[in-house]
Amino acid sequence: MKVSTEPVILKLGGSIITDKAADQGVVREADLLRIAKEVSEYRGKIIVVHGAGSFGHTYAKKYGLDRSFDQEGAIITHESVKKLASRVVDALNEYGTRAIAVHPMGCTVCRNGRIESMYLDNIKLMLEKGFVPVLHGDVVMDFELGACVLSGDQIVPYLAKELKITRLGLGSAEDGVLDKDGKPVPEITPETFENFKHYIRGSESTDVTGGMLGKVQELLELSKTSCITSHIFNAGKEDNIYRFLNGDSIGTRISPDKGYEV
Repeated sequence: MKVSTEPVILKLGGSIITDKAADQGVVREADLLRIAKEVSEYRGKIIVVHGAGSFGHTYAKKYGLDRSFDQEGAIITHESVKKLASRVVDALNEYGTRAIAVHPMGCTVCRNGRIESMYLDNIKLMLEKGFVPVLHGDVVMDFELGACVLSGDQIVPYLAKELKITRLGLGSAEDGVLDKDGKPVPEITPETFENFKHYIRGSESTDVTGGMLGKVQELLELSKTSCITSHIFNAGKEDNIYRFLNGDSIGTRISPDKGYEV
């Protein structure tokens, strides 16, 4: 087993750890516990970010938080995703991972739906002292909108850039980004994206953050300004998270163009 001295970012899709089609928050307990076990077997530093799934998107849609400011909706959605974060942290700790929830509402400010600033000193210290920070999709304050829905898919590349982390993976419900025949595309770069864009679906359930297409676009933007290669893989399959954490290249790679130079 390879152990990197550099932190790894693992994103757990909301569709993997919750039933996204549910009318309210429902945890997929068996999947969450399997994932927690696989994470516990990794010996390196790690940041976990998870989607809000049915704990967030349902309420965000109900209160129109992707369109307008609503105090009650913001509070209800935030409190709901905190419950999911608590369950994720509990599951990780059950298997010996020293996990701590970091709620974006308390440390992040956006402008027009994009992260303007995020307090990271606590996360740096957590990693240094052997903790596993767990962040999640959330409602956060926004200079222009009052509040906005912040996707875990936006948090991941932001953390990667600011903390200079070069290995990150998004665990989804698919084997990667699928082509017209339903097979995973081995690699996508900013140069080749247009060849695949029309095959990439949004979410089939309630999702105010863009589904698979949103994930790919966030990671492509990251690859344009860095040397970072990201991986989108199926976290619903046993051992895939363990394999990714330990250096295997699985699923679809989102890579910089070949001519990119740091």
